[in-house]
Amino acid sequence: MKRVVIAGGGAAGFFAAIGCAHACAASRQPVEVVLLERGDDFLTKVRISGGGRCNVTHACFDSRELAAYYPRGGRALIGPLQRFGPAETVEWFKTRGVMLKTESDGRMFPTTDASQTIIDCFLRSALDAGVLLTARCGVESATRLPGGGFALTLSDGRALVCDRLLLATGGPRSIGAAPTLAESLGHTLEPPVPSLFTFRVETPWLRALSGVSVEPVEVSVPGTRLRERGPVLATHWGLSGPAVLRLSAWGARALHALEYRFPLQINWLPEFSQEALGIELQARAGSQPAGLVVKAPVRPIPQRLWEQLVLAAGVAPETRWGAFPRAALQRLLLQLTRTEFQVTGKSANKAEFVTCGGVRLGEVDLKTMQSRIAPGLFFAGELLDIDGLTGGFNFQAAWTTGWIAGQSMAV
Repeated sequence: MKRVVIAGGGAAGFFAAIGCAHACAASRQPVEVVLLERGDDFLTKVRISGGGRCNVTHACFDSRELAAYYPRGGRALIGPLQRFGPAETVEWFKTRGVMLKTESDGRMFPTTDASQTIIDCFLRSALDAGVLLTARCGVESATRLPGGGFALTLSDGRALVCDRLLLATGGPRSIGAAPTLAESLGHTLEPPVPSLFTFRVETPWLRALSGVSVEPVEVSVPGTRLRERGPVLATHWGLSGPAVLRLSAWGARALHALEYRFPLQINWLPEFSQEALGIELQARAGSQPAGLVVKAPVRPIPQRLWEQLVLAAGVAPETRWGAFPRAALQRLLLQLTRTEFQVTGKSANKAEFVTCGGVRLGEVDLKTMQSRIAPGLFFAGELLDIDGLTGGFNFQAAWTTGWIAGQSMAV
């Protein structure tokens, strides 16, 4: 009996294992599919994703449009996404009794709003397909055999021989020997750096606004092309929210090179042109001359944030619109459109769910997910140099690459 070993009990690993087992059964091939997980539990990232709800995928059904959400690997993913994209993902879960719903921003979750629903589906499907699941057991080393296949040494001391090996152990920074395995089998890794992280900002008045969110705003890094628009959230350590996370993803390598110390500019009112905003502020002198500047925010800026921006512009709290000096108005205009913070670091490593980097895509045949260097070796998920924005895109890459690898290993 042939044996397929899958290293990694996460999203991509389970999807590949189930797909491979079903494809082998359909073709009446006697194949043993073994899934090994180094950690204590399977599917740990699935469990905690989306605040425990599991953002399964994104309701974007055009492969080229969808590929634009991947800072790295997007172009290479167009073909694979045409074969197995969000539509196929929705159908895959539907046939197993799991219905998905779409939220206003395009994110798709199980209708139960519980990641346990996805975990139960995977465990049940894997066991029904005959996949052998083993936790607390990883692959320590792999050696290619002269006649094909691999000789494996497992973390529990056992030796195992397999015909095909899939590495689906997560990002290059995940616990385990996956990067060493890939390199030992001839592959090159793009250096791993964090992606999808928040910014540490020491400015006291910003930290005092923890919990305040604004949408839309525009964030940018002066001296670079990095610029994103969307919601921003003030936190007790600095700044977060979709716009910040997207900026960190597209700028993962550039911000790493800056050692996460750089100026960040925020335009709190990107819907206004500079001229239109100036007219809006000047008009208030005529419409509400007795009103306090500090008490009349321009929407959608919340009152608490407006107060801090007015004070940061050097405008006294008692200043009224009718006696608003032109120089002070210009300072406020500048503060509203180009507030500058000094970023002094990023979120702690434990908060990072995605890494930029991994096995070079040029060394992998993305039609099969098989290595171009070591026949019989396959890759899926975050170990590849593919990473997406928040919103279900990274899980979709896991389903896509896992499904293709699973079908290919069954041939």
